[in-house]
Amino acid sequence: MEEELLGTVPCSSLGVEAALRLGTAGALWGICSAPIEARRKGLAGIPQASFVAKTVGKYGLQCGFVAGVFTLTRCGLQRYRGQNDWKNSLIVGAVAGAAVAAATRSWSQLCFHDVCIPEIHFNIRLHFYSSSS
Repeated sequence: MEEELLGTVPCSSLGVEAALRLGTAGALWGICSAPIEARRKGLAGIPQASFVAKTVGKYGLQCGFVAGVFTLTRCGLQRYRGQNDWKNSLIVGAVAGAAVAAATRSWSQLCFHDVCIPEIHFNIRLHFYSSSS
């Protein structure tokens, strides 16, 4: 189904849809995890509510941002190259990881921790499972 959508739907629409879906998932994760974190920090009352609201927004925006960058880059790269292979996954994962690192301003860990190691691990698993089936 996704292959059918790729040729007919603009990349911007796919990116917005992915950002909204995963942004919502991130917000739900924030709703579930923020009260526990607030209790661990000893917050109660208005400070706890403020902390929960900020955490929900932060998780929602971060997840939506990553999903949007990933989907837009993947769609654009597939259209540019005309192929859907592991090289697209490697490039798109690196771009999404770099976007996350840039957003968190962790430049010292940009390549090694956020991009290189997860992508190498992901592609090894992807290659292993695709060659074994």
